[in-house]
Parts: sequence; structure tokens; C-alpha cells
Amino acid sequence: MTIENWVTAVSTTISFRIPKKLKERMALLKDRVNWSEELRRFIEQRIKELEQLSVFEKIDRILEKLPEAPKGAVVSYLREIRDRH
Repeated sequence: MTIENWVTAVSTTISFRIPKKLKERMALLKDRVNWSEELRRFIEQRIKELEQLSVFEKIDRILEKLPEAPKGAVVSYLREIRDRH
């Protein structure tokens, strides 16, 4: 199986609308830009950012449910660790 056949076999097509003028401007740059690859990379990066944001939001929700540490607990804990070394 060639790489082109493999890519076709494991990929799908999506479509969306853009203003006609934008499409015309893209066409003027088609010899310099692989628009499919540019959009693929953008989508992958955006998904990664949103997935990371989702993880941070979950962590925040978990932390909000934890009880507050007593005043001075962190300082005491750090001193204890420091003194052991």
C-alpha cells in the first residue's frame, strides 16, 4: 500500500464555509502554502490546547473540594523535609 493510499484509508474529509474573498486570497498563495496541512496542524494544536485546558479545569474542581490546610502547615512541612536532608 502506498503512503497516499494509506492516508486516504485512515483519513476523512471535513468541509466548512469561508468568505469567497478569503478563498480567492488563499488561491493566490496555493503555490506557497499547503492549506490542508496548515489547517490539519492548526486543528491538532487547538485540540491539544483544549484537552490540556480540560485537564486543568478537572484539577481545579478536585482542588476546590479539598479542605484547606491549617495555617503554617506548608511551612512546617517544608522545614521538616529540609531538616531531614
